[in-house]
Amino acid sequence: MKDWFKTGSPWVWLSAGGVSLSLISVVGLLWLIASNGLSYFWPSQVHQFNMVDEKGQKSVVIGEIYDRERIPASQLAHRDLGVEIEGDTIERLLIKTGNRELVSLDFRWILGPQITEQSLPEDIAIVERRSNGNFYGFLEQIILDGEVVDNSRLDELLDRVNEFQEQIRELQQVDIGAINYNLERLRLRERKHVIDGTLTDEVKRDLEAQTQALKEEYQVLEKDLTALRDQVSRDQIVMRAMGGEKVTINFEQIIKVTFNNQLGFFGKVAVFFDQSIGFIFDEPREANTEGGVFPAIFGTVLMVLLMTVIVAPFGVIAAIYLHEYAGKNAFTKLIRIAVINLAGVPSIVYGVFGLGFFVYMVGGNLDRLFYPETLPSPTFGTPGVLWSALTLAILTLPVVIVSTEEGLARIPAAMRHGSLALGATKAETLWRIILPIASPAIMTGIILAIARAAGEVAPLMLVGVVKMAPTLPLDGNFPFLHLERKFMHLGFHIYDVGFQSPNVEAARPLVYATALLLVTIIIGLNMTAVNIRNKLREKYRALEH
Repeated sequence: MKDWFKTGSPWVWLSAGGVSLSLISVVGLLWLIASNGLSYFWPSQVHQFNMVDEKGQKSVVIGEIYDRERIPASQLAHRDLGVEIEGDTIERLLIKTGNRELVSLDFRWILGPQITEQSLPEDIAIVERRSNGNFYGFLEQIILDGEVVDNSRLDELLDRVNEFQEQIRELQQVDIGAINYNLERLRLRERKHVIDGTLTDEVKRDLEAQTQALKEEYQVLEKDLTALRDQVSRDQIVMRAMGGEKVTINFEQIIKVTFNNQLGFFGKVAVFFDQSIGFIFDEPREANTEGGVFPAIFGTVLMVLLMTVIVAPFGVIAAIYLHEYAGKNAFTKLIRIAVINLAGVPSIVYGVFGLGFFVYMVGGNLDRLFYPETLPSPTFGTPGVLWSALTLAILTLPVVIVSTEEGLARIPAAMRHGSLALGATKAETLWRIILPIASPAIMTGIILAIARAAGEVAPLMLVGVVKMAPTLPLDGNFPFLHLERKFMHLGFHIYDVGFQSPNVEAARPLVYATALLLVTIIIGLNMTAVNIRNKLREKYRALEH
């Protein structure tokens, strides 16, 4: 045994066991997130439960089974369920019933012993709406222009409504949005002339003419928008709820109508992919508990890319100074200690620093110097995507510095001496020899920076991220990329949906789905950086030897 320990084999096996446990933990975590997240998009069957309550009254409950659990029978001993309980436990089901205009909550618990009959009627419809959540019931009538038409025309009407809704969205967000943006710019230009004392009669007439032209264009578009809304709102469907109530739903509120109990396997696969794509490319609704997460995806990727562009050059320059130029003195040691300590500072502290320095100090001074006409409303003196990227760049700067410096330290001194002996300057040696060989190490630092920055939430809550951003930081209005705007982030979206949602049960599957999406994006960004690093390593392998 002593000889075996001396060979070092126990430590090899111990290391292998640690790595195996780590891999199992990672795979298990990913499986938990993926299984719960992807199941959100799979169409569930809609059940009809015939029930009898304590007083012997019959009722019907329609909905999807979200969860089932067994509770001790003694927990309900004080209640007379009206039925005989067998066994020590009772099964109860969590049912998503929707129909918010009829009941206050989307979900309700029902007890197994009170269920007299459970069935899967094929004609139960799920109506996904733009507000008020889903409606579960039976399709009674389709009303087109005040007349009842055949139910087979449902898909045709939905396609027409979706086309109108797309035109409405285009008018509101693109055409009318551009006019409102230009009107605001003209107002600010006039105010700037007033502040500078250059508002002449000629300039004022020119601004008034441009404003009037935009208002006339706005009135035309407003008429078109009203006409489209009238076309959308003229059609209706009549649904019968589980209690027998008739509810009329306007087509402008409907996104789609599905009959899940009629779907075969391939039909469910088609709905699965349709809902998955909608989750990625649609905007959130219903306090982020419905719809998609495209603004959060866009904000996360934009912020990470902008942070990478900022942190890479500063981190590399700092590492080059420390390793190639700085002397071995107390000042250099102080800088290294500061870099090491920065890596251990809690992220929320960076958020406070970003709010105080970038937002209030730098942004406030930019507003006073370049945007006085907008004051007291801030332009850059308010949290935004630029300040978020800068804050996370400072947060991840130590990672890039340390990784780059380690790459520079691995390069033999003979290569530097040889380059200098051949007549190259130190700058040329750095640019043509040292940095290309150290580029894989630089990419390693960037990979680690991306992995940390993409999952940070605490500092972003102070310097730019919001629950709901009305517009993306990128649009068709000059200067196209608006770095001063607030943005949505997948990490904050998970926190908001999971802990701030008014409907916790509805939000739970969304938490897993959004977490899976965030992990996928981080893996995608990292794999892209790893691929670049491997290509650089192969390209400059000959120089290393």
